[in-house]
Amino acid sequence: MAHQSLNPPDLFDSRQYGFSQAVLAEGRRALYCSGQVAWGVHEEIDAPGDLDMQTRRALANVGRVVGAAGGTMRDIVSLRIYIVGEHIRNTGAVRGALLETFGSDFQPATTWIGVTALANPDFLVEIEAIAVLD
Repeated sequence: MAHQSLNPPDLFDSRQYGFSQAVLAEGRRALYCSGQVAWGVHEEIDAPGDLDMQTRRALANVGRVVGAAGGTMRDIVSLRIYIVGEHIRNTGAVRGALLETFGSDFQPATTWIGVTALANPDFLVEIEAIAVLD
């Protein structure tokens, strides 16, 4: 499958934040992942109140879902990141997790969305993903 990041020079350089402006993808199968949070298998949160750790755990859970379909994080072409309340201002936590997870050679198209609340009052972040496989 082929994925190409698109970052037009007349738009801001989003790569410094860990994402591309767009991704052109070619493949036979698309995977749409439900929003992943920082829950473990027993519905526990290791880091209540810690956006950085919750973002990393949610991204790891996204990786588990993509892996279950036979893919890798490099197959992800788009993310939607829902961030609760004023935590949306903590761009460093989300940016660091994205850069660590995806590096700089291929970054998915990404939207960050500030929300009032998520399904559990301990959740600070929820991440949806779309991957193109094969």
